[in-house]
Amino acid sequence: MADQFSRDRSAKLVTFYEAYRTVLDATPVGGKFMSYRWWTLPNPLNATWMAYSQMLDEYATELANIINDLTNHVHRLRAWDAVLAELNDADKHELSHEFIDTLGTVALGQPYAIKSRFAFAVGHLCHQANQAADGRDWKDEFPDNNLYLNDIEPFASQWKKYRAFKLKLEPLAGKKFKQASDDFRNAYNHGFSSRFVVGMTATIKREVIGGRVRYLFGGTDPLTTTEVVDLLAIECEHCYRAFEAFRALVAEQIAAIVAVEGGGKAVSGGRAAG
Repeated sequence: MADQFSRDRSAKLVTFYEAYRTVLDATPVGGKFMSYRWWTLPNPLNATWMAYSQMLDEYATELANIINDLTNHVHRLRAWDAVLAELNDADKHELSHEFIDTLGTVALGQPYAIKSRFAFAVGHLCHQANQAADGRDWKDEFPDNNLYLNDIEPFASQWKKYRAFKLKLEPLAGKKFKQASDDFRNAYNHGFSSRFVVGMTATIKREVIGGRVRYLFGGTDPLTTTEVVDLLAIECEHCYRAFEAFRALVAEQIAAIVAVEGGGKAVSGGRAAG
């Protein structure tokens, strides 16, 4: 049975959550939500394209899901930010421990996950769609490892819409985000990341410059919810633009499939030589 301290703490946390829900419900979500099932493949579909069809269905859906999750996380963090503004440090610590730490950790990792999932999806889809241009010369050879943009380049570069997609995706989880978030994802997984709301980390750092060792004392301030919201709102915009470019690339691939199925030729696609 809970003691009085635990009951009082729970009551306070419930009050915080009620305040959060009030703000959340009264605040527009903002951003955009990615749509589902926006493509049309030939019906019936030749068995050659079964893998492409199934991959497109899964990858497009999961990309929409995670981008929409990030949009919702920004909305949630913005509501928590409004609640935090009225609290003292002790209550901020309680609220961060109970609600914000997990939400912030997941949200700050999502831009990297989304970027990797885009590369994975586009790489596999381009490889399958290349059958339209390569025909009998197509070989089912594809990297069996984590995929980055440079890994999928040979399979994707012959699609006319790929370059626009790549340019839209590259800023996502880029250097600016890494620096502004104190390289949170890397520090969280391989060291000690910045805290959220209250508390300092990295009070001492060891550096080696030109073979000489020095120790830096001071510390890294916590990431505020305002900072995190502003950073992630920018990443959301990168996601939205990349998703639209992804749709355009898929449309080009489907056009090639339709052309071949109709007895014509694909005007783009195919694995790059070399």
